[in-house]
Amino acid sequence: RLHATDITSSSFLLMWPKLLSQETGYYTLEYAPTADLARKRTQQVSGAHTSLLLSDLAPETTYEVALIPESNVHYFPPQTTRVTTLAEEISPVQVLISESGPHSFHVSWAPVLDSVLSYQVLYGPLPGNSVKVLEVDGRHNSTVVEHLAPNTTYLVTVTAIYRSGKEKSLSAKACTQEGERG
Repeated sequence: RLHATDITSSSFLLMWPKLLSQETGYYTLEYAPTADLARKRTQQVSGAHTSLLLSDLAPETTYEVALIPESNVHYFPPQTTRVTTLAEEISPVQVLISESGPHSFHVSWAPVLDSVLSYQVLYGPLPGNSVKVLEVDGRHNSTVVEHLAPNTTYLVTVTAIYRSGKEKSLSAKACTQEGERG
């Protein structure tokens, strides 16, 4: 049976049983969005293949896929399947800094997405290039950054690391309060 695996927002891997060999023919692969079959694309694949990666697809779209074995030995009926791509991965759209003190501040971000495995919070003083990293579980949307210098501006970057391996980032600036004057 023709089926899809490794589905993302813009690609999927098609797999099928070995029906042909290099010598006995080739496959014609046709695929199109269900909603717009006129936009059909066609690809030819050697008979030695049993998989093909389709990419440059639209997110959240159902595709009709037909694999037609073109054999010079046997007749094989076309194999068909439907595959729906995932929703587009969106980056964190806001990073909020709150509860700022001389040595710490609270960082939160939105939205929280199921497709995120974890977040990385990078922070370092401006100007400067000493950056520290906090790893935050993908289910959480906030963390506290501690052990900071007072009266300092920090650049904070939240990077969402998606299950697909993609990463998207958003930055914000944060200022710590002045320390207690002794």
